[in-house]
Formats: sequence, structure tokens, C-alpha cells
Amino acid sequence: MDLYVMNCELLATCSALGYLEEDTYHREPDCLESVKDLIRYLRHEDDTRDTRQQLGAGQILQNDLLPIITQHSQDKALFDACIRLMVNLTQPALLCFGKVPDDPTVRHHFLEVVSYLQAYKEVGKSVKNKFLFTMTRQEEDNLLIERILLLVRNVLHVPADPYEEKNVDDDASVHDKLLWAIHMSGLDDLIKFLASAQSEQQWSMHVLEVISLMFRDQTPELLVSAGQARSAQEKQRDAQELEALRQKEQAEKRSRTLQRGTRHSRFGGSYVVQGLKSIGEKDVIYHRGLHNFKNYTHDEGKAVRRVPKRKLHARDSEGKRRSALNVRLFLREFCVDFLENCYNRLMYLVKEGLIREQAQQHDETYYLWALSFFMAFNRGNGFRADLVSETMSIRAFHFIERNITNYYEMMLTDRKEATSWSRRMHLALKAYQELLLTVNEMDRSRDENIRQSANVIKSNIFYLMEYREIFLTLLRKFDETKQPRTFLRDLVESTHLFLRMLERFCKGRNNLVVQKKRVKRKKSKGRKNPTAAETTPEALEETWGAVAEELRLSEALTEGAVPFDAASETPLEEQRTEAMVRVQDALLNRRGPEALGLLRAAREVWPEGDVFGSADVEPEEELQLLKQILIANLPRPPPPEPGMEEEDGELEEEEELESVRVSETEFNFLDFIKRFASPNIVRPYLLLLRSYSQNSPHTNHCITRMLHRLAVDLKMDALLFQLSVFCLFNKILGDPVATAYKELVTFAKFVLNRFFALAAINNKAFVELLFWKSVGAVREMTEGYSKEGSKKAKWTPEEEDELRTLYVEHRDSEVPDIVETLLPLLSNTTLTRRQVVAQLVAMGLVDSVKDLKKQRKGTRIVLWTEEQEEELQMLFEEFRDSDDVLGNILKKVTAKRSRARLVDKLLSMGLVSDRRELHKKRRRNPNAPGKKEFLADLTGGLTEEPMDGDEEEEEDEEESEGEDWCWSTVDKWSLKLYFVTGMSGPLLWLQNCLNRTADDREEEGLFQPVPIVPLTEENEDAMEKKSFQRLLRKIGVRAPADEQESFWRIPAQMRPSQLRGAAEVLSPSQDALAAGAEESEQPTPGSPILEQQQGEADSHEQRAQALRALLLARKMKQPSASAEHTGQQIRHWLSEMAPYSQNPMCPGSK
Repeated sequence: MDLYVMNCELLATCSALGYLEEDTYHREPDCLESVKDLIRYLRHEDDTRDTRQQLGAGQILQNDLLPIITQHSQDKALFDACIRLMVNLTQPALLCFGKVPDDPTVRHHFLEVVSYLQAYKEVGKSVKNKFLFTMTRQEEDNLLIERILLLVRNVLHVPADPYEEKNVDDDASVHDKLLWAIHMSGLDDLIKFLASAQSEQQWSMHVLEVISLMFRDQTPELLVSAGQARSAQEKQRDAQELEALRQKEQAEKRSRTLQRGTRHSRFGGSYVVQGLKSIGEKDVIYHRGLHNFKNYTHDEGKAVRRVPKRKLHARDSEGKRRSALNVRLFLREFCVDFLENCYNRLMYLVKEGLIREQAQQHDETYYLWALSFFMAFNRGNGFRADLVSETMSIRAFHFIERNITNYYEMMLTDRKEATSWSRRMHLALKAYQELLLTVNEMDRSRDENIRQSANVIKSNIFYLMEYREIFLTLLRKFDETKQPRTFLRDLVESTHLFLRMLERFCKGRNNLVVQKKRVKRKKSKGRKNPTAAETTPEALEETWGAVAEELRLSEALTEGAVPFDAASETPLEEQRTEAMVRVQDALLNRRGPEALGLLRAAREVWPEGDVFGSADVEPEEELQLLKQILIANLPRPPPPEPGMEEEDGELEEEEELESVRVSETEFNFLDFIKRFASPNIVRPYLLLLRSYSQNSPHTNHCITRMLHRLAVDLKMDALLFQLSVFCLFNKILGDPVATAYKELVTFAKFVLNRFFALAAINNKAFVELLFWKSVGAVREMTEGYSKEGSKKAKWTPEEEDELRTLYVEHRDSEVPDIVETLLPLLSNTTLTRRQVVAQLVAMGLVDSVKDLKKQRKGTRIVLWTEEQEEELQMLFEEFRDSDDVLGNILKKVTAKRSRARLVDKLLSMGLVSDRRELHKKRRRNPNAPGKKEFLADLTGGLTEEPMDGDEEEEEDEEESEGEDWCWSTVDKWSLKLYFVTGMSGPLLWLQNCLNRTADDREEEGLFQPVPIVPLTEENEDAMEKKSFQRLLRKIGVRAPADEQESFWRIPAQMRPSQLRGAAEVLSPSQDALAAGAEESEQPTPGSPILEQQQGEADSHEQRAQALRALLLARKMKQPSASAEHTGQQIRHWLSEMAPYSQNPMCPGSK
């Protein structure tokens, strides 16, 4: 930008800063206000960043700001303002513009800003050491320190200018000079202090960001070898490279010698190439020497086709260069000090910040870079596991694996930024690779503890499915248009390392158990609106016939139908036509019950004019009204726009519901390798193999080893029988320096020999070269195409005639499933249902397989006729007192229906009020209870000891659901104890309730559940006691069915005679009443009477125990009795036990 077009106000503000005279800067009185004005101008600049460009063109930072902070640093306010302005001026261009602009004009401004940043970096290498330590650290200077760190970050972030910096290795670039200035000023020591000091942990992320930018152009291998003599391996590798170059040069020289013709160049001649047609019908005429014919192609002279931008291969990042030796030496020392004093603490703080989401977006990339860089440096510089212990854990593996998955998903969804997400995923992959290399290095350590730790880590990563299959997923999903070749190289090398570690881990174990996850997907289809049927008269008649038949056979209507839209802006009266159209749509789609439900609901909303029929319309009249609506020509609203239909369709698309099932299985390494036998995984390997001459020997070895596993270990060499693979092998074999790739050459010859051996016996092998093959195709190609028999059954003419005859005989027999009828009649009993159906379709007897679809099990929904309802009511009255009411009805009912349909019908008819009344009842012998049950009843009313509430509730529910009411099971002890413990009042109240309900049912004839409502506090307390509730169940009273019921209820199925029988059982004898009355006269604890009675307790206790044992034996021997006999026994036992009620030690006494 021209300095003369600078804004006049901006120029005046810059002039008010001061001026530089020789090496002294003279500031103006308004210098501080001018700096603040410049900050204000930058805050309000436009999208082209014009203010930033004008200040860069005026070199304000070089000529004014830097001299101010170096010569006038004692003015704290001015120093702070200048630092703020410098941080703003040096912020990266990507932050200013958001991204690299696509528009040419905006991109020009972007490049202008970058050029000014490069100029700032150029001058920063010589003055940085003048101001970074000019201030003394104070507690209130934290904000200033953060700005200084941001300023250092911004300057280090400035990219290099490739046109200005054309330096070779070992030459100092601008970035190297800046690093050296940092070292000379001591800033590197300050960074290490901030990374290690406990009081400076708030700068952890800034420090890590600065360190990553310092080592931007470096590699761990170059820093490790800095200042050291070259090893023997490095010398051998360099010698091999030189030898390969020499062989390549000699081969090219020989080729040029052979290409020279013996004749003069003017007499090259012309040749006719027989069998190769030109544009017309004649053969091609070749006008050059024969030695050039092997390079002939029809594409010569044609314009090169432009590759679309979306299909361009992703470009690799800029290659690394070797910095000056002094820079590499000080960076090496920095790495050593950083690993020993700072690495573990800094990485812990950064990881905690990332997990707690206290960092900015994408800051995890600095963590991933630091992990891979410093762990690689540690491996090369005398490996010490304790220096990197913080990042050597299963948590680190999980963190990286989660980030790789997230980056891949974002690369698919955010397609505009797919390249950025790919670079982040590459960083995560390198970190994962470095973790594996470190574990492998630990496994070779001499320390037993370190080897044991490595074994634990390997056990975890090999056990979990996510860590095993991450490389399979990345290889399968590799996209060369978004991921560069360097990513593929690191992926292949990481996969090779992982497989080698896994193979070595499996060899020392007989069986290895790993985790296996299976994802089960269920499709949930959204409800789609079916298309309306045809509206021709014939189609309408057919539709009406189907709808009428459905209405006659349908059991229930669609309840809850709403014929209007309450939220619609259309008035309710105007929605009458829309309701009529909805009824017609339901009829056209053959949904009769829904149409009838809408019609009746609309009749209630719009009764005026009897448009939807009168209130007392007959069923036949309703059918005629529906038929008229079906054939009527109703006005319909215009169809919705296509966009709205697409939106609705998206909402109704099928949803996949996934459920993950985790299990354990025995691991087999060979089966795991079979997962790699897929064209989707082989193709990335061959794509990387195309650049074999540029790959490192280790990369070529990794590729060859994987292909060897597939071709030799799995014996699936046919997977590589593809024309592009053979072209690549031909290129390798014809390479002048093929001797440098002995492993590749040997493998290529092996695959070619296998192919030609197969081609001798399979004449289709050459055609198969045109296609990539799956595992099944490979098996067919090698073992024979017809070796694996077809599953299709072979039908003889006699069997076809038999099938045709049987089908014609039974197709009109109205059997529910004709295929099931034909299967036992066929002479060939080995035929399956699917084979018979397929043959019927093939013979043309059936149009489609859907016509013979097997009906689902279950009963169809049909209407109940009056005769069927009367039959159901008679059966219910007959079996209502049986143990299994519903089971007996199902056996006797004429029209077979499911249990659920019968229950619903019984509820709708009012014969039962609760489903539980139809549950099957389990009776127990009331006179032969078990010993434990008898003892529980014996002490149930006396000792209200705390029990497990949950278990009691479960037992009560089981009794209420599984047992019928049986008041004959009320024994003498439990009833006796109710009276002697002060519960005679609730018993008399319960007896009155039963008698009153029996009288009501005799007079009115209504059998409905009657709630038992306690009105007094005494009765309410009794209803809450478990012992009293057990008594209620024994006489047949039902507990609350759900949370909506609050009171116990007398069931509807109890007849008056049964109620009076239960009430008679509860009638106490005279002795029992006397015992209950005497209870109130019992002495209170601590009274003199009680103290006198305690002296007689011993003699009475023995008599009470003997009596209980006698009663237990008598009850165990007592046979079954009727309800009346049991009631007499209870009253007899009550009168018999009356003398013992006064004993304080007897059950029932307090």
C-alpha cells in the first residue's frame, strides 16, 4: 500500500507519537494518547483491514513502537499501551480474516497483511532482547505478562516467505535468527521457568503454544543427532542413496546410447503399425524411430485434461529443513532441560484444562504435537520412561482415540474445513504412533518394572475393541482428496507397528481373551401418509366393498379422534369441510374404523343441520352416509409445495436405533489379519506404493509386509490380481535401480508367477484383472466358479407337475396358508417353504412372493355380535366362582379370540371392574398349613416386630394376585389375638361393612367393588397394620390396585352369601368379648398389680407353651373342612382359649 494514500487522521496520529533522531527516540507530549487512538482505530477497521495495512506500510512498529518500549520503558502506562498495540498489529492474518479468503480482492488484502507480518518478524530478531526483561515482575502485572507471551506467540507464528528465503540446509533463516535472539535474551529460560513453576500454572497453555512454534521446522531425529558424529547406520543409508543415484544415472546413459539410430537422423523413415487403427479405418503411420515406439500413445499432442478441484489430491505440508547448527544445539539443550524439569507437570496441567474445557477451541492440537515431539526426542536421546510418565498411560490412548474419531466425523460433516480437520487428525495419528513406539521401547527395556508396565498397557489396548480396529477404520475411510500422502505413510507405518506388537504379544500366550462389541440396528419407520386410492367409479365400488366388510368385522373404532384443529387460525365453523375431507381420505385409504370414528366425533362438534348424521342415526344409515361421503366430489385444498413435502419426508425417514452388546471372545491373530483382506484396505497401500522411489526403505518394507501377510499368510494372492497392480509391478521390475528394492522385486515376481500359474488353468483370469475382487470372488477365481453349489433347488418336471396339480386343487379351498397345506403333500419332503414359494412364482402360478406371505400369529380384530356377547355373559356367570375364569371361558367360547380381547370385552360389558379379578387363583388347603405359616399367623397380631417392608409388600402382592379370597383360612389364634389386643372395634366395623354390602347387593342386584373407608382414628390405625391387612386378604377384601386407589375394596364377584359367611366368621364369642373388655382393665407397666402378677408368670408360661404345642399338633392333623365348619371351629377355639387370656405371659397379653 502506498504511504501517500494513508488516511489523514491516521497519519496525524502517527506523527504525534514522536520521532527518531539517529539512535534516540524523542516522544511527543501526546504520545500515550496517540497510542490509544491507534488501538481505537484498529478496533473499528473494516473487513479489508485497511488500518492495519496503512500502519504496516508506514512501518510504525519498526520506527516508533520498538524504540519507545526500549528507550522509555520506565513509563509504565506508555509501555503497557505500546505492548497492547503491538499484540494487535502482530496477530495472525488468519485471525484477522477468519480463513484464507476465496475472493481474489480480499485475498490480495490477506497477502498484504501477511507481508507486513513478515516484515515485523524480520526486525523482531534484532530487538527482541531489548525489551522482554525491562520490567520487574509484580503481582499486578499478570495481564502485561500475558500480552508479552501473546506478542512472542504472534511473532513466532508468522510464516516464512518462500520467495525471499531460499536457504539450503544448515543455513540460518529468519525463524532461526529469531530463535537465536530468544536464546541470547534468555527468554527460553523464562519459558522453562513458567512451565515448571507451581505459581505460574495459569500460563501453561501459552507456554506450550510458544514452544510448539519454536520447534515448528524441527524434527526430533535432527535435534538428537545435532553435534554428534554420524552413526554407522546413517553412513550406510547415505551410501545406499548415493549408489542408487549412480545406478540410475548409468541406466539413463545406457538408454540414451541404445536410442541412437545407425542411420542419419534425416533418414529416420516412416512405418505402418499393423493392427493399430488410426482415426479412420487405416493403420497408424509412425514417423519416428523404432526405438521410440514403445512410448507411443494416442494421447500425444492432445490437451491435458484439467482435473476438477474436488478430485485433486491433498497436498502435503511443507517439508522440514535443517536449521543452523548453533540453533539446533541450543534447541537440543532446551529439549533435554524441558523433559527433565517441565514436561510431566506442563502436560498434566494442559490435559486438565482440555478435559475441563478451560482452553480455547482446537488447543488440543498443541498437546498432541508436544506429546509426539518430546516422546520421540526421549526415545532417541537415551530413552527414560520416567521423563514421559504423564503421557504414558491408558488415559492418553483413550484421549487420542477419541480425538481421532471426533476429527474424522467433523471432516465428513464440515466439508468446507475438511483440510483443517484432516491436519488435526494427522497430528492425533502421529501422537498415537508415538505412544505405540514408546510402549515398544519400554518392552525392550532392561528394567523388569518397565517391561511389566509395558505389558499392562499392551494388555489393555489389545483387549479393547476401539484400539484394535482404529487402523482398520482409518485405512477403510482414507480419502486421498482430503488427506495427504504423509498421513497415509504414517498410517501404514503405525499399522505395521501395531500388528507386529500384537503378533509378538499373541505368540507367548495360548489363548487371549478380548472384548467384542456387536451393534444391533433396528429400523423404526416413521408413519407415512399413504397415497389415496383411485377415484374411478369401479375403484370406488371396490373400495367401498372392502371398507364395508372391514366395518362389519372390525372390533373397535378409532377412539379419541379430533375432527378439528384447535391451533388453526381457521374458525371452527369453517373447518367442517376439512373434517369431511378427512373422512373421505380415510375411506379412500380403506381405514373404515378411523373414518367412522371421525364421522361420529364431527357429529358431536357440528350437530347443526345433520350434516354428519342425526344423533339417533341407525348403523345402516351411518354406512349409507359414509358411502355418500366416499363418492362425493368434495372441494380440496391445493397441494403443498415440493419443499414442504421434502421437509415432511425427512421427518418421516427411517431412524436407526442402535444397541451395543459387549461380550468377550478368544482372540485369533490370523482371523484379525483377515479383516485387512479387502479392496478398500489394499488400495491405500498400493496408492502409497506408487511413490516407492520417494518412500523411505522402512515405508516400502511396511507396505510389502502387509501385502505379504495377505498373499502368503492368508493365501489370498488373487486379491492383488488387478491390472493397475501389475502395471505398478512392471514399473518396479523395469526400474534401472531395481536392485535397491530387492524386497519389492521379490514379492512382485512371486505374485506374477502365481497369476500365470492360475491363468494356465483358469481361462477367465485375464478378464478378472479388470476388477477389484472381494474375498468371495477370490475364492471363486482360485477354487472354481461352480465348486460351491447353488442354494437354488432343482425341480424335476414330475415335481413341477405335482406342485401345479396340488396348487390348482387347493387354491380355492380358502385355507389360511396354502403353502403350509402343500408342503406335507409334496413327495419331496426336503423342500423348504421358501423354495416352494419361489417355484410357484417362477412357474407363473403366483404373481408375487407377497401373495404367499406367511400370516403373523395372533387373532384378527372383529366385532362382537349380540349372540356372542350373550354367550360370553352366560359363560362368565357359569365360571365366575371357578379358580380360572378366563381359562374356562377360552375353552368354551365359540368364536375364538385372544385373552386380551376377552379381557377388554369383559371390562367394557361391566362384568368385571379390574383385570386382576380374572387372574388365575391358587387355592391352598386351609386346614393343613405349614408349620412356619401357622406360627406366623399365631404371632402375627401380637408381635408387630419391624420387618423388611419390601419383602412384605411383595408377599402381599403375590397373595392378592395368586390366591382367591378364602375367609375359611382365618384361624382361631389370629382372630383371638385381634380381640385381646384391642382390635375388637375394627373387627366389628369390618363385620358391619360386609353385612351392609350383602344387603345392598340383594336389594339392588348391583355387583360393584365397594371401598372400605375408615372414618375413625381407631379404624384407620387398624387398616395400616400388616396383621389386619393379612386378615382382610384372607376374607377376600382386595388391596388398592394402583396409586390412583386409596382404599381397600370388597370385590364385585363376592355374592351376598359369601359376604355374610365372612362376617359370621368375624363374630366373636362371649369369652373373646370378655377378654377384650378385660384388656382395658389390664394394669399399666410399673403398677403394683403388675408387680404381683409377675411372680406368677413362671407357672403360667409353662402351661401356655404346652397349650400352644397341643394346638399346633391338633391343627396339623385336622382335615379339610367346609366354610361353616371352620367358622364353628374358630368360635369353639375362642371360647376354649378364654381362660388363658388373663395370663400376662399368654399370647395376647400386654
